[in-house]
Amino acid sequence: QVQLVESGGGLVQPGGSLRLSCEASKSIFERYTMAWYRQFPGKARGWVAKINPAESTDYTDSVKGRFTISRNDAEGTMYLQMNNLQPADTAVYYCNTVPSELNWGQGTQVTVSS
Repeated sequence: QVQLVESGGGLVQPGGSLRLSCEASKSIFERYTMAWYRQFPGKARGWVAKINPAESTDYTDSVKGRFTISRNDAEGTMYLQMNNLQPADTAVYYCNTVPSELNWGQGTQVTVSS
């Protein structure tokens, strides 16, 4: 099974930006809608951005206009550009299919704090 590897998280001040990466595979992108999910402490994971095989995208309301999902099929990598980050965005971020059918990766921690 494809192993998902997330990276790019870190500590950033409010208003800052981060770009997350998800290593997957081109074959997965061609067959599945992919999403970035995030998990707040003590809460279940929820999706924040989705991209389907035709590269149509969707976002949860709280990140619209700030986050951009994209992918590079040749590299088998999906990205999440996050701008104007706020403390409420602090979470562990994961990638997976929609619905989630692959084993979860380790995620990448995003912390927004001054």
